[in-house]
Amino acid sequence: MPNRGAGTRLLGRRSECDSLDRLLVAARTGRSRALVLRGEAGVGKTALLEYLSARAPGFRVVRSAGVQSEMEFAFAGLHQLCAPFLDRLDRLPTPQQEALAAAFGLTAGKPPDRSLIALAALGLLAEASARQPLLCLVDDAQWLDGTTSQAIGFLARRLVAERIALVIVVREPSSVPDLADLPEFTVSGLGDADARTLLASVVNGPLDDRVRDRIVAETRGNPLALVELPRAWTTAELADGFGVHDRTALSGRIEDGFFRRLQPLPSDTRRLLLTAAAEPLGDATLLWRAADRLGLGTDAAASAVAEASGLIEFGRRIRFRHPLVRSAVYEAASPEERQTVHLALAEVTDPDTDPDRRAWHLAAATPGPDEKVAADLERSAGRAQARGGFSSAAAFLQRAVALTQEPVLRAERALAAAQASLQAGAFPEALQLLEVAESGALDELEGARVDMLRGEIAFVSRAGGDATPLLLKAAKRLEPLDLDLARDVYLNSWGAAVLTGSASRLREVSAAARALPPRPGDPHPTDLLLDGLSCLTIEGRAAAAPVLLQASRAFADGEVSLEEGLRWGWLAAPAGMAIWDVRAWQAIYERQIQVARDTGALEQLPIYLASLGTAAAWSGDFRAAEDLIAEADQVAAATGTPAAPFAALLLLALRGREPDASALIQDTIDQATDGGPGVVLTRANWVAAVLYNGLGRYDDALAAAERAASDEVELFSSMWALPELVEAAVHSRRFGVARAALDRLASTTQPAGTDFGLGLEARSRALLSDGDTAEDLYLEAIDRLSRTHPRPEIARAHLLYGEWLRREARRVDARERLRIAYDLLTSIGMEAFADRARRELLATGETARKRTRAAKNQLTAQESQIARLARDGFSNPEIATRLFISPRTVEWHLRKVFTKLGIRSRRDLTDATLDVGPG
Repeated sequence: MPNRGAGTRLLGRRSECDSLDRLLVAARTGRSRALVLRGEAGVGKTALLEYLSARAPGFRVVRSAGVQSEMEFAFAGLHQLCAPFLDRLDRLPTPQQEALAAAFGLTAGKPPDRSLIALAALGLLAEASARQPLLCLVDDAQWLDGTTSQAIGFLARRLVAERIALVIVVREPSSVPDLADLPEFTVSGLGDADARTLLASVVNGPLDDRVRDRIVAETRGNPLALVELPRAWTTAELADGFGVHDRTALSGRIEDGFFRRLQPLPSDTRRLLLTAAAEPLGDATLLWRAADRLGLGTDAAASAVAEASGLIEFGRRIRFRHPLVRSAVYEAASPEERQTVHLALAEVTDPDTDPDRRAWHLAAATPGPDEKVAADLERSAGRAQARGGFSSAAAFLQRAVALTQEPVLRAERALAAAQASLQAGAFPEALQLLEVAESGALDELEGARVDMLRGEIAFVSRAGGDATPLLLKAAKRLEPLDLDLARDVYLNSWGAAVLTGSASRLREVSAAARALPPRPGDPHPTDLLLDGLSCLTIEGRAAAAPVLLQASRAFADGEVSLEEGLRWGWLAAPAGMAIWDVRAWQAIYERQIQVARDTGALEQLPIYLASLGTAAAWSGDFRAAEDLIAEADQVAAATGTPAAPFAALLLLALRGREPDASALIQDTIDQATDGGPGVVLTRANWVAAVLYNGLGRYDDALAAAERAASDEVELFSSMWALPELVEAAVHSRRFGVARAALDRLASTTQPAGTDFGLGLEARSRALLSDGDTAEDLYLEAIDRLSRTHPRPEIARAHLLYGEWLRREARRVDARERLRIAYDLLTSIGMEAFADRARRELLATGETARKRTRAAKNQLTAQESQIARLARDGFSNPEIATRLFISPRTVEWHLRKVFTKLGIRSRRDLTDATLDVGPG
């Protein structure tokens, strides 16, 4: 495209320029924007970035560009964006400082969570934008390393009230899933009139009208093609059109055009261009050092010819005219020529400050097996893993495998590469590497590890029932070799069997685990967990209860390491509820959330937040449940770790919101029936039973509770459905079903001996009793449940007692209990159950007006959540960390909250001002 003055509108790009101008205006006024520009090679995307940069006076412009040969270097692209601001790193919260410093190799430490790194980058850019608005330009995003791509997608979705404009360029056709669903603009070719104008400006000599029209049509108005393709044609071809026939894809034809322009250049010039193409940083100093090694000298002759060709620009940074030039130069060279320049680049790369890039150049320079280079790559993989760059580690290790000749070492490295690929989520590559490992010389322990990794891949990739037998096979092989590891694999296998819903597999795993020899000395909490869960499966709750109680309370009280808590908390918490230990259940989730926050293990956070949301809903704290659900959704969107909607399901059911609850229940059931984990189906049916009991639709409640309680594998939610089954069956006059369910319920509550379990049993037993026995049981249920957290269950005990008293014609007593139930249920927000209590009160002759929902204050869900956190004393940076947004966005939301509530500061945020929020 013709060179124009800074900020001048580009030929034929009025709408694109207008969109970019609006983006700058929004960012300048504190309304951050992100935009993805998509288009084929040469269509003018980079020219639009240059236009935008020229139109941004007063902005700090920072750039990042993907380079195909840099895709293996973790966080390379993100470092380009953040490097100018690293002097402000100390202004971030400590966990974020440590995460970003580790990601960029500035400090050593545990591999940081990728979401925490992205959050730190957001905080750093937001901090920088407070002084001066930022324009962040990302070119060739299809070639960004995977870790940077994830981080930039995270940034783009969380820019709200900062002074940041983020524009990302993606070449089509390509797929960058991390950028999906972002605002985007497809840059297409120039219109015919503008294309003809551009073509005429670059063609010297006559141009046949028919040839011109065919060129415009075949290039589809692509500016780079219009400029470059005519260079390859003779004057005669342009004049009469003979020979201008090429069906090759447009990008390939442009690249071929660059290739033809290389041919007449002197050999030294071509070698200099090749060296620049092999050096992805555009570092002029490094290039000239390598050129000197190659005997090209440091005189200007070769560079002058190269620049005159119009293919490259030399300066402080080296820039090719277009990425297609780089690829054309590199592809035009022979393998030997590429190896020569990579070796020169390796020799001039500092082994202390940049050992990983040096190792990569050495690998590219090595034609065959080389143990020294393979060892260097292995060390680079270790450094990448320490930075949280598992994809990079896998790439280094895969190349190390290719350069390793010794069979044992090759197998070990293939096994390590498979592990890194699994951690990176590259499951097909991991399986291929396991095949490479198995083809080598593996000892028995390594062979068992292959089985273990295959099982873990099947587990995390949701490959149906394949995980359990693979993990079980690995555990059995590990028993004589590494008993501690074997126990861990058995525990993983037990969890896989529960999630896939295989009763026979669960019994097989449990029987094998029960046969393990005990660990010397006092059992560890994870040993207690495995022993308790396997005992629960084989021998039942009476035998398992003491061990499960000990295990769950050890996890609740923090008697396990942080790593063990994060790894096994998802099994320890429900193990507590298997014996109706509601205190341990909730305490474990609270501890897991705190540990995840403190250690930056954010990918597991949505699961624990949603689980604690379930506990909050069951305890009757619907506001806390709402906040936890909202936070879980936000963290899930940030980390890509979705949590099943159990908390939202239970909250809707307890509130009695029938249309919304039924729709979500059915959607969840449909997904679970379509291959999802069995636990999802069981919990959805349990929640449906709660909903229908509240609505008084007892036949529907009975059917749902029976489905939930029939699950032989899911040992937690299935027992939670038993009190619902008793209540629904009694109201449906299915007394045989109710008695059988009560017997099963008692078998779970009696061994545990907790007030929660025994209170539910007493309430359920009262439903099947008469006279004084029934009354005593109702009173016992109320007494026991009053000592526990779940207020809805206490309220329901008063409701059932009041209903029984009315049927006994004790109207005065019934009114007292029903009034207590109605007030409790209404204060909690259990509308369907409250309406049931109101109808019973009316039947006793008591007047009970139906209460309407409190008026809403029009706060959005996020505003309400931020307001509550501010009320509870959290600072803006602390709120930002929790919600994966920037402190400036928190401040922006709080200003809106103050306006809507008619208050002036966070000191005015009280329960009174917030309790009229969204219901």
